[in-house]
Amino acid sequence: MLRQAVILCGGLGTRLGGLTAHTPKPLLPVNGTPFLDILIQEIVRYGFREVLLLAGRYGEQIRAQYQDRAMFGARVRVMIEPEPLGTGGALRFALDALDSEFLLANGDSWIDADLTQFSRAWKEKQADHPEALAQILLHSIENPERFGAVETRDSQVVAFQEKGSYFGGGPQLINAGVYVFRREAIVEASPGKAISLEREILPALVAHGHVLCASAGENRYFVDIGVPDSYRSAQIDLPKARKKPAIFFDRDGTLNRDVGHTHRVEDFHWMPDAREAVAYANAKGFYAFVATNQAGVAKGFYPESAIVQFHDAMQASLFEIGGHIDAFEWCPHHPDGVIAEYRKQCERRKPGNAMLADLMTAWPVDLSRSIMIGDAESDMHAASAAGIKGVRYSGGSLLALLKREIEEVGGT
Repeated sequence: MLRQAVILCGGLGTRLGGLTAHTPKPLLPVNGTPFLDILIQEIVRYGFREVLLLAGRYGEQIRAQYQDRAMFGARVRVMIEPEPLGTGGALRFALDALDSEFLLANGDSWIDADLTQFSRAWKEKQADHPEALAQILLHSIENPERFGAVETRDSQVVAFQEKGSYFGGGPQLINAGVYVFRREAIVEASPGKAISLEREILPALVAHGHVLCASAGENRYFVDIGVPDSYRSAQIDLPKARKKPAIFFDRDGTLNRDVGHTHRVEDFHWMPDAREAVAYANAKGFYAFVATNQAGVAKGFYPESAIVQFHDAMQASLFEIGGHIDAFEWCPHHPDGVIAEYRKQCERRKPGNAMLADLMTAWPVDLSRSIMIGDAESDMHAASAAGIKGVRYSGGSLLALLKREIEEVGGT
């Protein structure tokens, strides 16, 4: 699975007039939150562990807000181009910081698409297309005139139509501004030279048959905040599109076998149909969260880094079937701990509900249809205190249990 996501943040934003006179476009607020915060959260939820922001004009504002921040489980870095280099030139400038394969996104647009599925499509198609150097995420819209259309054949991009060249004929595919790239696709660009990814690099790759494509899926919400009308409508439409019900999973004994202070990756084994249950929650449009007590840290059995490694193993296993956990929360505290910094009573520790409350604050959760699933009475108390339904798991197929519960709360 891919670990690095790169976001292009260097656009001038001239079509937005005074809004971007002193502010980089990705930092413009949407319903009170910087658009870039939203974009990072929506990318990182699919398991990316590093985010690289490529900034241009007013890049110091981006660096001041994001450099070396830990956001939603990922580390954020910022690079500022020394002069305007275009989208392709910015990537060439950052060449030494790029992974061999990475996700790339525009800093002024977002589409509600499953990036795990997009990344898996890239991995699966490479067997038949070893020459592929990039993959584009495509979105179907009625009028692509503002964006330009993309022509495809057999999972490959064969041509781009220029912006403004649409003559009708029904929905067409557009570039949704999300890609997978191999680093070698950028190597040939001249360093220090302004170059466009969209007008120069991608067309050249397409001409040699090096660009694959994958669909974002039907009825996906897409927004580009680069023009005034779209930016205004995003204030209302974007929060609505992101609001989803959530499944809050306990971990040990619910998702994976509990061997007693479970923390070693070699001891990780899914409970029956648990992996499939997570993927099912993803497919039904629910956030999938994990909230787990990890008193073994306070008791000196393992460090918090072991928890991160364990969760990375869970994500890697889920990736194999197209699933993902959107966010992990854990409480390492215990009042009887032997490690002083972790020895305390904590409301984040279940039956306290603070872990759930933190997730509900960080994410736009529809509480009316959200569920907590766990194997202990403490999970049920936490759910009740958080104002959501608690469902006790006592063995058997977690997928069958989840299907029944989602049907009851009206899963789509």
